[in-house]
Amino acid sequence: MKYTLVGNGRMGRQVAAVIEGSGEHAVHSVLDVDAGISEKSFEGSDVIIDFTVRDAFLGNLPAMLSSGVPVVVGTTGWDDRMDSVKSLVADAGASLLYSANFSLGVNIFLRTVREAAGMIAPFEEFDIAFSEQHHTAKADFPSGTALRAAEMILGANPRKRSILRQLSTDRSIAPDELQVSAIRLGSVFGQHSAFINSEFDDIVIAHTARNRKGFATGAVQAGKWLAERHGAVPGFYTMDDFLDDIFS
Repeated sequence: MKYTLVGNGRMGRQVAAVIEGSGEHAVHSVLDVDAGISEKSFEGSDVIIDFTVRDAFLGNLPAMLSSGVPVVVGTTGWDDRMDSVKSLVADAGASLLYSANFSLGVNIFLRTVREAAGMIAPFEEFDIAFSEQHHTAKADFPSGTALRAAEMILGANPRKRSILRQLSTDRSIAPDELQVSAIRLGSVFGQHSAFINSEFDDIVIAHTARNRKGFATGAVQAGKWLAERHGAVPGFYTMDDFLDDIFS
């Protein structure tokens, strides 16, 4: 499997290291986001992996989709354009898999949080909130993973109907609001936690990332899965689709 990497930052370099150490894949090329990317940039590739920034991803997306090569996207911060990106993928008959976090451990954590949120739904004495911590160089907040967790909690627990990113100074939090807090601290690599509380007890579900290799490994595995699926069923996919297929 030949991979073209868009972006050569810390995650891009880690993805390249995982591919080169796999024994079954190869890095076809590494593209600089400022080098003038076109659909021809991806000729000879089996998979594209994009770890860049919002503006670069959105700017290069038409070229990636028109190349006919399946695209794996780990770039975050463009959730407000989700519907338009899905439309572009559909119109191009392309395949794109997006995840805010490709770590298999994180995705198992998210499914555990979703299950717990559903289990407490019938019991009004239980409340739930979510928090994340990252290093001070991370630009977007809350993290894409935290927002994904929040969406899953809202989907599993009808008592929570909206996400509250910041507390107000003139009112208390409403019972149907799900607080999602973000902390930017030093060199914290990545921590996500769900907190469940009642008068009687506390439940904490947490995940701490140790390094970037877990994210990179998941992205490469998802890329192989997407490439194998692309010819038969193109479309917009997530890690849930990938894992559902694996677990089934």
